[in-house]
Amino acid sequence: SGSLGLDLATTVECTLVDNRPQRVPTGVRGPLKINNQCVGALLIGRSSSAMAGLNILVGLVDADYEGEIQIMVQTLYPPLHIPAGSRIAQLVPLPHLVRALGPPDIARQDKGFGSTGAMNLLTVDLCRQPSKPVTIIFAGQTLSLTALLDTGADVTVVA
Repeated sequence: SGSLGLDLATTVECTLVDNRPQRVPTGVRGPLKINNQCVGALLIGRSSSAMAGLNILVGLVDADYEGEIQIMVQTLYPPLHIPAGSRIAQLVPLPHLVRALGPPDIARQDKGFGSTGAMNLLTVDLCRQPSKPVTIIFAGQTLSLTALLDTGADVTVVA
C-alpha cells in the first residue's frame, strides 16, 4: 500500500557472460494504466539486484508505449545467472509533465529504445506556486512588486 514501485520480473532465465548491457524480457506490455489513464514510468533496479552484483540501467517507459517492457541489465562481475521469475526491477509511475511541441509524430506503438518522437517541454503549473508581495530596498531606493517564489530554494536571486 505504501510502495511507490511495481516489481518487474524476468520471463526467461539468462546468464550474463560479459559486462555488456543486455535486454531481458518481462512479459509486461504497455501502455501502463492507472485509474484507466495511460501513464509513463521510470524503470529502476531493486536494491536486492544491486546487492547481487546486477546493475539495472535506468529507463523511461512512455505513456504511449505499446510493446513489451524490457529490462536493461549489466554486471561488472560475470558470469551472473538470472533465473526466470526473478524480481529485479521496479516501475515507478510518473505523472505526465511534458507537452509535445508542434504536430504529433506518428504513433510509436511497440518501438522502444531510442524511438522517442517530438521534442518535449517540461511544464509546471505556475498557478500553484506562491505569489507574494515583495519590497526590495537597495541603495536608498524602494521597489515593490509581486514575485513568483520558489519555496524550495535556499537562495533567491533578483535580477
